[in-house]
Amino acid sequence: MKSLILAAGYATRLYPLTLNTPKALLTIGGKAMLDWLVEEIATIPGMTEAHIVSNHRFIGQFEEWARGAALRYPALKFAVWDDGTTSNEDRRGAVGDIQFVIEQAGLDDDLLIAASDNFFTFKLRDFARDFERTGCDTLLTVRVDDVATLRKLAVATLSADNRVVSLVEKPKNPPTGVGVYAIYLYRSDTLPLFKQYLDEGNSKDAPGYFPEWLCGRKDVRAYLCGGECIDVGSPEALASVNERFGGGKT
Repeated sequence: MKSLILAAGYATRLYPLTLNTPKALLTIGGKAMLDWLVEEIATIPGMTEAHIVSNHRFIGQFEEWARGAALRYPALKFAVWDDGTTSNEDRRGAVGDIQFVIEQAGLDDDLLIAASDNFFTFKLRDFARDFERTGCDTLLTVRVDDVATLRKLAVATLSADNRVVSLVEKPKNPPTGVGVYAIYLYRSDTLPLFKQYLDEGNSKDAPGYFPEWLCGRKDVRAYLCGGECIDVGSPEALASVNERFGGGKT
């Protein structure tokens, strides 16, 4: 199994904090958000590689981070990919970046895909265990009570056995309280479908659009995690997370 971390966005909502620093390298409790994520990725049995895709503007900072990470997480081989973009206007989009790395790295194994900007309190190895149990593409989901939060997420309708019946990205009227966060596990035979999805002219932006399309073609399952996932999307949200978890995860 390999992992792909999406870190090519420009995080304009976090200005001025992200004018000269990528969002993934902002700190919580003195540790980069990217380290919180990779620490969890490194606990997954059979995980061998971590691929990080950045934009051209911040590629040097991620390359420097990866040199240190190779010492902190010796079980993982790191690769950093420059998607060639320089601004929010010419970005490839999350799905575009996924396909870019699949092609450039020749990825053909089961793949964990994760946004670099979510802070969470659950264990990724439990998510991976459920993926192995079902043998299906699996989405990480959380029960969310707040409608305003659900409107910012992909929202899933599930069967009794947690099969994804339907998925809608950023709905005005959320059909359920099951929010999908940007952490996914895809089977190796699903990876070629990213190209098909893009060739059909579908959205390259939010990563939730791909599983919305996919669940009409394959058996996609949801893993309902027991912890919390927080989108650190503003300076106030970052300050709040630091206040709550600055001393470490709870």
